[in-house]
Amino acid sequence: MVFGHRGVEIKTREQLLLMRRAGLVVAAALAATRAAVRPGVSTRELDAVAAEVIRSAGATPSFLDYGAHEGVGGFQGVTCLSVNEEVVHGVPGHRVLAEGDLLSIDCGAVVEGWHGDSALTVAVGEVAPEALALSEATRGALWHGIAAARLGGHVGDISAAVEEHVRSLDGGYGIVEEYVGHGIGSAMHQPPDVPNLAPRGVLPGRGRGPRLVEGLALAVEPMLTLGSPENHVLADDWTVVTDDGRVAAHWEHTMTVTAHGTWVLTAEDGGEEMLTALGVPFGPLAD
Repeated sequence: MVFGHRGVEIKTREQLLLMRRAGLVVAAALAATRAAVRPGVSTRELDAVAAEVIRSAGATPSFLDYGAHEGVGGFQGVTCLSVNEEVVHGVPGHRVLAEGDLLSIDCGAVVEGWHGDSALTVAVGEVAPEALALSEATRGALWHGIAAARLGGHVGDISAAVEEHVRSLDGGYGIVEEYVGHGIGSAMHQPPDVPNLAPRGVLPGRGRGPRLVEGLALAVEPMLTLGSPENHVLADDWTVVTDDGRVAAHWEHTMTVTAHGTWVLTAEDGGEEMLTALGVPFGPLAD
């Protein structure tokens, strides 16, 4: 790998293939965890499901002990499990899911030193229609952001597409500003940031941020709320909740752009179905 402008890590083909392996582990862990979601299950039990998938694949969880330093413990879980008003970074524990909850599941895994990171939102039983619409809006924003990426373009293109999609909807959704997507590769969080709002002062916000080049991998992750996007961190120093107590949703994928098109490393099909539906060339290096 090499580090380009602003410390952005540029991966080789072989390193991207390792990230694809990590991405498939994450996809499998998310699928298994999603399948285990039901009223009456605890977030700790769900975390154990993801942990077993990651362990069985011979991979390492990205999140466990994340942030540990100088004797201070890090994050205690292999997944972030955020329920209802919890936006992101929910710590697995004794909380038991109930009918009507909306659960965001965020997971990361490492294969031979290379990371994959992805998140989805799932309904627990029968969920209010507005909560389902929020999740679908967030998922749509994710894919429209990914679809805006082109070689020679800029990170700001992704940010602008996320915001434009959300603003085009009737839900009046809040876009969380403080927590953003990021570069990813030999570390889970790297430059550049991938905001979910277009760069200010430029319309429509394109042409801003680092250039999109071959070998750059990004985690795109919009977080939307039913009310105000204002938020705060709970006393556990991890869990982020909405100030107004309204429901939030979170979707994420790790992606890259090749000479042939876009490749979503954490989607089981590489993103082919959604990219094709959005008219974007599908450009895997493998599969």
